[in-house]
Amino acid sequence: MSDNNLKTPLKTLVLACLSVSVSNAYAEHGTLELQQLEVIGSSIAPGNVGLEAEKQEIRQTPGGVSLIDIDALTEGQVSSLEDAFRYVPGVWAASPTGTDSIFLSSRGSNLDATGYDTNGVKLLQDGLPVTAADGNNHNRFIDPLSAKYAVFARGANAMKYGASTLGGAVNFISQTAYDVSPLSLSVSGGSHGERLTRMTAAKVFGENVDGLVTIENKQWDGYRDHSKHSRTGIYANGGLRLSENISTRFYFTKLNSDEELAGSLSRAQVRDDRDQAGTNNGRDAGHFQLDVDSWRLANKTIWDIDNNRRFEFGVSYEEQELFHPIVAGQFFSLLIDNRQRNLGTMARYHHKVGNHDWLIGMNYGVTWVDGGNYFQSGGAKANKQQVNDNDADTLELVVLDRWQFADDWTFIAGAQAVKANREVRATSYSSGAVTQAEDDYNSINPRLGMIYQLNQNTSLYTNVSRLYEPPTTYQLEDGVDTLDAMEGEVLEVGSRGHMQMGNHSQWGWDISAYYAQLDNEILSVEDPAAPGNFITSNAEDTIHTGIEALLSADIALSENLHHRVTPLVSLSWNRFRFDDDDSLGDNTLPGAPKFTMKGEVLYRHTNGFYFGPTVDYVSERYADFVNSYEVNSYTLFGLKSGWSNQNFKVFAEVRNLFERDYIASHSVRAVAAETDAILSPGAPLSAYVGIEYKL
Repeated sequence: MSDNNLKTPLKTLVLACLSVSVSNAYAEHGTLELQQLEVIGSSIAPGNVGLEAEKQEIRQTPGGVSLIDIDALTEGQVSSLEDAFRYVPGVWAASPTGTDSIFLSSRGSNLDATGYDTNGVKLLQDGLPVTAADGNNHNRFIDPLSAKYAVFARGANAMKYGASTLGGAVNFISQTAYDVSPLSLSVSGGSHGERLTRMTAAKVFGENVDGLVTIENKQWDGYRDHSKHSRTGIYANGGLRLSENISTRFYFTKLNSDEELAGSLSRAQVRDDRDQAGTNNGRDAGHFQLDVDSWRLANKTIWDIDNNRRFEFGVSYEEQELFHPIVAGQFFSLLIDNRQRNLGTMARYHHKVGNHDWLIGMNYGVTWVDGGNYFQSGGAKANKQQVNDNDADTLELVVLDRWQFADDWTFIAGAQAVKANREVRATSYSSGAVTQAEDDYNSINPRLGMIYQLNQNTSLYTNVSRLYEPPTTYQLEDGVDTLDAMEGEVLEVGSRGHMQMGNHSQWGWDISAYYAQLDNEILSVEDPAAPGNFITSNAEDTIHTGIEALLSADIALSENLHHRVTPLVSLSWNRFRFDDDDSLGDNTLPGAPKFTMKGEVLYRHTNGFYFGPTVDYVSERYADFVNSYEVNSYTLFGLKSGWSNQNFKVFAEVRNLFERDYIASHSVRAVAAETDAILSPGAPLSAYVGIEYKL
């Protein structure tokens, strides 16, 4: 074990560095149901559980879970998952340059070489995986606007999806023809050349067949040099009712995304010109890019056996072509040209027996990566360096029981079994030498929880669960030795509910606190002697603790209820740290801020008009493991307004109203020097407008 500890490579990197120089979603948990979040209409797709059933499912979970209503998000600009996760407490999502690429951390996951493989959170569409079988989200994220809603289960609360990762899982539920108008068109855009156009056509054919297709185009010129992004996408699905109790649905996605990478800047470069590209990133240098072409085909079949039994089965297949010039220098350059193939299957059996509600589930995924690393010049492929051939597979089995043993008490017991294999092979193109790493990972992870219904509107909950996360193939490839899986235990307590304030007003809350002790947390740092290369190892002991809160209210300003105010605030406080490490003591883990607050206060009229301010506060954070380089805190203000009826929705939004300079994200070093280029400035004053028409 000691050979794998993080302290050994970190000590080496610290010495090396010192010798060179003296990194509108709305969460809802049975809380206040604001008017703008209501779903109108009674038809749901055959086999779908529906939004109300998801809310009930969340109320039966003894931990932090957030429901994200995508329709409510479109009251403002939605550019990426950063906007979708805005009001999910405990989640830190930031885009370095405003494109689809984001740094994503939930409960302190992925706090190492930010912008690498973005592991720790499992992404699913309709219960089927988008995240690769080894746990990486390196090549693409999900477009939130293609979904009807999403469920973000943080940490061990994602066991129902088969996940035991530190960050949990988020499941995006696709729109169907039952959810939308026969024809809709939306156009939005504004500052920095952002233009997003979407058209959706949908039809229900009788009682047994339905279909939907969405075509979109996104263009982004960017607020920094060399940060252009273009994306075209097709999202389609069609459902078929095979019998009264059996339905099946096919899904197809085609995405082409071409993204320029502006890169990171030093403090001096940010002061000189925050909009410039990194030294080697621009077209006249390395022309760094992240171009991904992907297609995905999936099917999910649901059999409602009777009122108490339900069986689901699904399979998905996705191919991703990656073209990625990422390193340029006098002595070394790198262009990655790979193909990634992901195959995933899932099965779920639900059975209610008396006061017991059973879930038995299975996930199995396989990922193959083949291709090569090349030298590059100006973003063009040159001589081949290396042949890549990586494989991963993961089997997850889940058994979960909810037992309502008394009127106000529910006991939750379950376990997840994980069996995983990782194998990476790199063959030198010039010498034929093979570098190979392979390992198996197996674990059984129990979970116990309790929910007490204090009254009709308020519940208390607690759970104790085991976390387990094997390394990705990227981490294994960069490992100083064979890597162990991250494992640990987490204790969580919390409450959710809502309460009346007078006759026509109410407020709601969802608050959870957790404490996790981890062994072998997998952390990566960039090698200062070889930028673009990473060193990955296991930390011996770390602690992740935090408090997450979502507070909301609906306050009537008049007796006729025509005028209302709806404040909403998401709060996250955390302490992620080493635990008496030999070289780093109790240092704070870099990457995530200690405290964040994101909120809005909107005035609403019954005619559909709304207006009000927004605010974001992000505290300081560290960019290195020795806690010598601190990124400053910031506060941003904005304004949001709009109006909607049955056929139209329009909005206008201003962000960073007072033109505050701030750092959106940063990379991480073992020891960061003032001259290191590790900072990605956030967007300046920006304004956006949008309109949607529904037939």
